[in-house]
Amino acid sequence: MAKQFVAEIKDRDTVNAVFLVKDKIMAMAKNGKPYMNLRLMDKSGDVDGKIWDNVDALDKLFEKDDFVQVRGKASVYLNKMQVVLAEIAKVSEDQVNLADFLPESPRNSDAMKQELAAVVAAIGNHHLKALMEAFLADKAFLALYCKAPAAKGMHHVYLGGLLEHSLSLVKLVKSIVPLYEGINEDLLVVGALLHDVGKIHEMSFERAFDYTDAGKLLGHITIGVELVEDRIRQLPGFPVELSILLKHMLLSHHGQYEYGSPKRPKTVEATILNYLDDMDSKINGIRAHIAKENASTSRWTAHHRLYDRYFYKCNGMEGETELQGEEEVQPEPVSAVQPEPRPAQRQEKQGFSNRPLQALENLDLF
Repeated sequence: MAKQFVAEIKDRDTVNAVFLVKDKIMAMAKNGKPYMNLRLMDKSGDVDGKIWDNVDALDKLFEKDDFVQVRGKASVYLNKMQVVLAEIAKVSEDQVNLADFLPESPRNSDAMKQELAAVVAAIGNHHLKALMEAFLADKAFLALYCKAPAAKGMHHVYLGGLLEHSLSLVKLVKSIVPLYEGINEDLLVVGALLHDVGKIHEMSFERAFDYTDAGKLLGHITIGVELVEDRIRQLPGFPVELSILLKHMLLSHHGQYEYGSPKRPKTVEATILNYLDDMDSKINGIRAHIAKENASTSRWTAHHRLYDRYFYKCNGMEGETELQGEEEVQPEPVSAVQPEPRPAQRQEKQGFSNRPLQALENLDLF
């Protein structure tokens, strides 16, 4: 029987398929009865799963990162698809095709590897070129760099996401440099390629994407600087100042201390990298948020929790499919007494948050 993918699920569909358990949370209803919140995923996306009955017994049958066969009914609730499960059972790994369950970059992996090699070959500064060649010559490193996602839940959340995001930044760098005199293009290109390199060890991605112990304790910025420093030590004659400038770009690419950046950008190149990184991350994250709502015919997305806003799906392009449904988005239900917003929340409600997306994704850590 053909695999039923998350992206194919429609309102009122009967769902009978195998999924990977991305998240599993026990909760308590207002009537005191336990229920289970699941996040079920495959390579096409993820969907909420609800178990209302026989929860205590079913809880013992499977864990997060297990494969499960489920049967249930799909419905749209608050503009989001969910599946109410009637049955669930663990499935052994040897009974599934792993390629069906982990999302991959829409870009061809081999094409991206070729593009990466071409970018490195075009670097003019022989010290920076030698550094990147040393990284790419390490087969274990290259395999992780080409496979890792760029984040757990905010942007480029798929295998190959780190490489896709890094190559996108290189393209942005090459479009920006001609506009300003005196920019060190080679330094910016290498900074773009290595700014998130620590994510190869910050995240686990053999199953549902999560943070490793090293990721939670150190973070990708610290891990990345260590990787770069270790590699530079193996290159005789690498200029000390160039090493400092490159590591500064990694340390400052989140922009501000309060956004998880150990240093603020203090060179033109570091400043450019900070803004381009934030822009590419946000654009990818917003587009993914819009794309995942295939079940809704509204012109507006559901509320984005971290951006604290809805997004309009249409952009006025000719030939755009006319979306039906309510023009106005109903506000999120709120409790009778709302807590006083934190200072950061007040700032975000003024418009597009100045907080880099990379800082927002760090909220998932704990």
